[in-house]
Amino acid sequence: MPLELEGVVYLAASQVASEAGISRQTLWRWRRDGKIPSGHRFRDRQILFTEEEVEQIRQYANKVEPLANTDADQMRLF
Repeated sequence: MPLELEGVVYLAASQVASEAGISRQTLWRWRRDGKIPSGHRFRDRQILFTEEEVEQIRQYANKVEPLANTDADQMRLF
């Protein structure tokens, strides 16, 4: 359930992960690695994301990238 604070709508990390189709662990790893927005800390414990940040996370979750040459070489090991 979205939370509105001072006219800004926020979603909790668990909601964001569910909507993006990823695990919470993946969400935390992507945050740590700087691949997605860090979000905002609410009341010193809960991490919230704005709707704009949620859209950036969705886009990253659905991103398709071409394989690099090193990836193809690694597959030869199997």
